[in-house]
This record gives sequence, structure tokens and C-alpha cells, in this order.
Amino acid sequence: MNRRDFVGGSVALAGLAAVPEALAAATVTRTMRIALVPGSVGVVVTSQGELNTLAHRHRFEAVEPRVEELAGMAAGQAAEVKSDLAAKGLSWAAAGLAVDFRKDDAAFRDGLAKLPALAAGLQRAGVQRVGTWLSPSHKELTYRANFAQHVTRLRAVARVLADHGLRLGLEYVGTQHALVGGRYPFVHTLAEARELIADIAVPSVGLVLDSWHWWTAGDTVADLLALKNADVVSADLNDAPVGIAKAQQKDGERELPLATGVIDVAAYLNALAAIGYDGPIRPEPFNKVLNALENDPACAACSTAMHRAMGLIKGVRD
Repeated sequence: MNRRDFVGGSVALAGLAAVPEALAAATVTRTMRIALVPGSVGVVVTSQGELNTLAHRHRFEAVEPRVEELAGMAAGQAAEVKSDLAAKGLSWAAAGLAVDFRKDDAAFRDGLAKLPALAAGLQRAGVQRVGTWLSPSHKELTYRANFAQHVTRLRAVARVLADHGLRLGLEYVGTQHALVGGRYPFVHTLAEARELIADIAVPSVGLVLDSWHWWTAGDTVADLLALKNADVVSADLNDAPVGIAKAQQKDGERELPLATGVIDVAAYLNALAAIGYDGPIRPEPFNKVLNALENDPACAACSTAMHRAMGLIKGVRD
């Protein structure tokens, strides 16, 4: 299937038409904002301006900051980008962390040395959130050794970001196939991620929550309701393929929200709403059919799925 021959009845996007109506009339303003992060949905852009325009055209409400591009801008250029966001009714989603803390010391030190300049660029543009993910296994380090290394490295990263008004979000990976990817399993549940954040002990560090990892890890609504808005930096929303046991699900083969109903998207979203989450929420399906589309149909499919999912939040009509 090529990008232009895609039709709406494909397996990956099936089921979007059968979404339940919102349960109540609009009485609450939705605070989480639907974000377009190009790499998560197979979209390719060459500039922040192009991304902003694409997002606005398809009813997204937040966009990923392009870190290198923003860092290379003078103050006046950054101000123009901020004005463009405001004119289009957009806010910033979380930027990706440009420090490789998962490899050797040399790679980490190199990334950390470059971070202040990148963080300063994000700050000039008004960005406030940065997110990254935690590898759920390691080939050489035991859990305790890996935990200690993450605390040391991510504390150093978080302090640099905090100096520039940036929060750091950490995403645990609950996919069981990934858990056994290396010799030694590592953080892969919400509880463990919270333990890591507590030991990092920098107030600006929080969570990146993903409905996929929440589900594959066996986490619950009660786990989410134990959080506060301040604990969550960013969020993702996905569904899972049908007919595959949870333990056999593959991280790179997901579905758009509400495509299958395998993951209880409504429960996840209503828990986030209940704690007052007011940050960005992005689709991240890593879906081959979606990735085969041109930019506009891909964004249209994602926007439709996300807006329909938002309609499941009680008391909110999207």
C-alpha cells in the first residue's frame, strides 16, 4: 500500500466511525491539548513554521518544538515563532531530550555539554517541557547499577533544564518484549518510574504517561488517580492491535486511539482529567499504514482520532 492509495477502511484506522458520543453536555473545559509530534505519526517537515501551519490546518492544539532549529534562532526570530503560535492558537508540546544518557560516559558528557545552549534556545521560544524515554532493559548493567546511573545522569540533565525553566518528563516502557531485550530488566512500571523520579530529587522532573505503556505494564486507573497534575509533564494516547495477547504485543505496532478498543482509552483519559492534567497529549501509534500516508491525510486521521477520543472525557464535548 502506497501513501496515495490509502483508504479509510484499513485495519489500522478501522473503528474510528464507531466512537460513542460524549456522555454528558459540555460543562467542563478540556485542559489537555492535542499535540502534533511529526516523528510519532510518520509526518515529515523541514521547519517549525511548516509544522505550525500543518498543525493549525488539522485542528491540533500544540506542536513539538524543533530543538536545533529553535536553538539557532536569535531572540527576534524566536519572538516571531511565538507570535505565530499565538496567532494559530497553538502551544508547545514537549521537546525531545537531546542528550544520550543511555550509552557510554563520553556520549553522555558530550550531550550534557551541549545542553545549556539548546535549553537556552528553547527558553527563548517559550518552551517549558522536555520529554524522554527509559530503556526497560540493559545488556550489561544490573537493575541497581542502572538505577544509580540514571539517577546521576538525569539529575545533571534536569538541573540544566531547570536553570532554563524547563521541566523534564520520563516515560517508562511497559512493553514486555522490550523488557527482555537486554540481559537485565529495568524500570517498566509507573511505580518504578516514580521511585526513580523521587531519587533524582529535582522538583521539575515528572512523568511522560502513555496509554500503551500504562496498559502493557498492567498499571491501573487507581495508579493514575494517585498522581497530581504537577507529576505529569506530557502524555501519549494509543490503542493496541486486536487478537494479540498483551505479553506478545510489539512496541512498534500500535493503533490510533479508539481504532480497536483494546486499551481502555476512556478510563485513561478520564483519570488524567480527574487529576487536572493540563499539558500536551499526542498520538504515537508507530503504525505502518499511517506512516505510509502523505502529511495531510496522516494528520487528518490523527486529529480525527484524537478529537473523538477527547469526547470520551465526562462532562466535556470536544
